[in-house]
Amino acid sequence: MEEKRKHKRLDINVKVEIERIDEANVTTVKYMDVEVTNISKTGLAFRMTGVEFEAGACFDARIQIWTRETIDTVFKVVRVNKLPDDVYEYGCIFVGMTDTDALKIEIYQLFSDAE
Repeated sequence: MEEKRKHKRLDINVKVEIERIDEANVTTVKYMDVEVTNISKTGLAFRMTGVEFEAGACFDARIQIWTRETIDTVFKVVRVNKLPDDVYEYGCIFVGMTDTDALKIEIYQLFSDAE
């Protein structure tokens, strides 16, 4: 299968809180923690049990990275896979992130590749 991503995804264990944003820019789901499976400077993938979102759903997110800093971003779900045991895996792209925060992820990738 051909790789379609522009940036390498890193397997990572970080804390992420998400809050759904609807079309009227109103939050419809209060912050909840999710299990991030990988991240890059352009997107992330996460899993949730028993909660299904559709492709196109947008979220505010607070990502606590390995340095204990918090990145505030907005992402959009572009892929949904239903796994066994009512688990959903979501592939997402960042649609709102500062260049500084994207650089933090890129720097971590450089250190991770060097190990």
